[in-house]
This record gives sequence, structure tokens and C-alpha cells, in this order.
Amino acid sequence: MKVLMIYPEFPDTFWSFKHALPFQGKRSAYPPLGMLTVAAMLPASWQKRAVDLNVRPLKDSELDWADVVFLSGMMVQGPSMKKVLMRAKERGLRTVVGGPIASTNDPNIADVDHVVEGEAEELISILAKDLESGTARPHYKAPVLPDLTQVPIPELGLLNLRKYSSMAVQYSRGCPFTCEFCDIIEIYGRKPRTKIPEQVLAELDQIYYMGWRGRVFLVDDNFIGNKKNVKILLPELVRWNRDHNYPFSFLTEASLNLAEDKELLEYMRDAHFNGVFMGIETPVPESLKETTKFQNLRKDLLESVKLVQSYGMEVMAGFIVGFDSDPPDVFERQIQFIRDAAIPVSMVGLLSALPNTQLWRRLKAEGRLLRESMGNNTLLDMNFIPRMDTQELLDGYRRILQTIYYPREYFSRVQSFLSQLGTPTRTPIVFSDLIAVARSVWKQGLRSDYRKEYWKFLAQAVRRHRQHLDKALTLAIMGHHFFELTGSVESESGM
Repeated sequence: MKVLMIYPEFPDTFWSFKHALPFQGKRSAYPPLGMLTVAAMLPASWQKRAVDLNVRPLKDSELDWADVVFLSGMMVQGPSMKKVLMRAKERGLRTVVGGPIASTNDPNIADVDHVVEGEAEELISILAKDLESGTARPHYKAPVLPDLTQVPIPELGLLNLRKYSSMAVQYSRGCPFTCEFCDIIEIYGRKPRTKIPEQVLAELDQIYYMGWRGRVFLVDDNFIGNKKNVKILLPELVRWNRDHNYPFSFLTEASLNLAEDKELLEYMRDAHFNGVFMGIETPVPESLKETTKFQNLRKDLLESVKLVQSYGMEVMAGFIVGFDSDPPDVFERQIQFIRDAAIPVSMVGLLSALPNTQLWRRLKAEGRLLRESMGNNTLLDMNFIPRMDTQELLDGYRRILQTIYYPREYFSRVQSFLSQLGTPTRTPIVFSDLIAVARSVWKQGLRSDYRKEYWKFLAQAVRRHRQHLDKALTLAIMGHHFFELTGSVESESGM
């Protein structure tokens, strides 16, 4: 059996980094780890090929080669997935869709032959046998949440790793919290399951011996969800990175209660974590209570952010507007918090009711759902009726983006962040980093509309924050992505 595994394209969003990646000569942020892990579960007798549409187009000859097409992705990748399904159907190929989108009724996958809902570990062998015998069912659903200690090492060799800006490793699935808007706990459960340290180190060995140096993203939705186990893993990460002369720096996602555990912070600093994404959502306590994000109410938000930054880790954060409890001044409060906390990379989105979440069920019961979510919370469109006037909400959201990603405001925020960033961890410098600096000077320093602010920022960084100069240059480049992206948001609104 010849299987063609295809990862659909992401649209231009905050997470795509499409305006920043060309500086490094990269095409995508991370390889599709889930798809490559599924590849490792397929029968050894199968021939496998993989295509990441974020890196290059799909060739007709690749479809002509295949017996079956596997696709995996999120809702936001639905339109790209639909195009692939159409091309496969024209050739009479069997198609299989998995990933988070398979847990929804997304119309983009209406024409797929086989849907695999849930985690694949308990299903792949059954699906493979059914495909080989011609008896595959239209729908497969995972009967249990699988034991991650049995997950194989992903087949990274199916893709060209040089096209990515970071490598990816998964340690855990699931999150212990109850955020109303979150679909992670619906798909992966509220009891975080983890791999054992030996599995993680084996994946690091694979990446290392394939020649990768630089940033590695631990893609867990909440890396510290199982604190007991992560405290067993981290000393092993410290040792591995030290013994290999620090070829990697790490980043991950974690809940804000990381700031309550200085032992964890010390371990992460020593392992060379230099970035962590956190869901802060809002500085409005009533809105946090509404969405049952109680873990963000246990300690002062601003104090928590600054503590994590003091351990040498950049805090990237998610923010949301559109909660029922949001007051009229929520937009100014969001702007001021982002400014005070000095969070350069602030992913601000509109609240979206994702399928099968607690929020989705509540709004459906209240008769407030308008349509299914597209999975992109940066679109100027609501899929439910908000309590606040819709136009007031959209105007306020635009005002946040226009303010925090105005070049002068952004560079000022980066300077503030660098001032409170703790001792930097050692980050490997690779050739693509040098290329990125040269392209930044050319594109931002000589050709951009904000070049005066750019040079002022770099001059201050050299004078005041020389020890963080690599971080300053990285954030300058990321700023270009946000300037371009928020400009497109403004143009969509007719501004």
C-alpha cells in the first residue's frame, strides 16, 4: 500500500509567521509532528511519502503514485484540506482525515471517505488492515485516551527539516483546567498524560543526529499540566543539553501557575528554555471567572509575568476580547496590561465558540450561536451573538491591534521587556540566523516605512541590552510579521 500523507496549508494568521520566516529562508515554523508520528505507526510494508503544503505545492505525480491519501490538520486548515480532497477524488483515491478537524462537522471535509476521530494510537493498526482488505468504515473513533509511553518516534526523515525554523517534540497531552472556550480538554482530556523521559531524549537524539541545531518547541498544550512527571523530565533535559554542549534552546506552552513554582522555573532555566506561551486572556477578573480560568486568579497577573521573565524566559501570551463580562473599557485595559507586562508577542483574538466546547454548548442552549467557527479568532467576524454591541466589539478589537503593533509602541514594549529579562540562556547561532540579520537590515532598516523606529530600537538595544541583542533582533523580525498582519486586518475592515 502506498500512502501519501499531506499536511494542509495555514492561512495568514498570527501563528503562521509567514511575514517573518522568509528572513531566515524558512517556509514554515514547525514540521507537522502529529502526521509524522502517525507515519511511524503505519505498517512497515507500506510505502510512505509526506508533503507539507506550507513548504511546497502538491504535485500531480505524487497523487498519481498514491493508493490512499492521509490528511491531518486543524479547522483553520479546512479550506486547504478541501482542495486536496477534491484533487484526490478526481483520481478516485481513497481519503482519510484525522487531527482536531475530525472532531468537528466541518463542511470542508464532507467529501472524505474515512474520518478518524480522536488520538490515533489505538486506531491506526485497525484502519490499516481495513484499508488493505477494502473494508474500511466511514468513521473511526478512538475508544480510549492512549498511553503515551507507547508512542513511537516520529518519522522526521519524510520531510526536509531545513525548511523549518524550529523542530518539534511532544511530551504530554491534556490539561487539568476547565477553561470554557478551550477544545483541548474536550479532545485530549483533563488528566495530562506524558511520555517517559527516555522517549523524549530519544527524540532529541534523533533531531541532534539529523544535524539540527537551534530551537526546539515542546508542543504540549500545557507542558506543566502534570507537574509531578515534568519534574522528573526536566533534570534529564538539563543533563542531556549540557552533555551535548547545548545544541538546543527550548520553548513551550504552559499555564500561568508556572509562576507559583520556583523549582520548575529553575529547572526550565537550567534546561535552556528561553520562551513560554501562556494564556493570560484578560486582565478583567470577572471575565476570567466567567470562563472558569481560575488558575489565573490565584496570583497577580502582572507579578506572575515579570517573575517568569526574570528567569530568562520570554513570555508570549494569548489574549481574548468578547467575553460576556467584558466591560466597555476592556480594550484600553488589555492595551495597558500588555504594555505594563512588556509582552512583545501578544496574540489578541476575538472569542470564538469552537465546536463541542463548554462555551459552544452554553451559547447553543442560549440560542446565541450563529455559525460554526472557522478556527481563526483573528477574523473580524463573530460566530455568536456577543453581549457587547458587535460593532463596538470589532472596533475595539481593531483598536487593540492598531495600538500594540504600531511600530513605535511595539519597539518600546520590546525595550521594556529586555530591561526586565533575566540572565539569558545560551542560544545556538546557526547560519540561517546570520542570514536573517542581513535581511532584517535590508528590508526593515533600509526599505520599510518604519526604518527610523527600527534603527532607534537597535541603537538602544546595543547601548542598553547588548547581552540580549540576539533576542532584540529576533523580536524586530517578528515585529515585521505583526505589522504586516495587522495591516491586512485593517484593510479587511476598510481602514
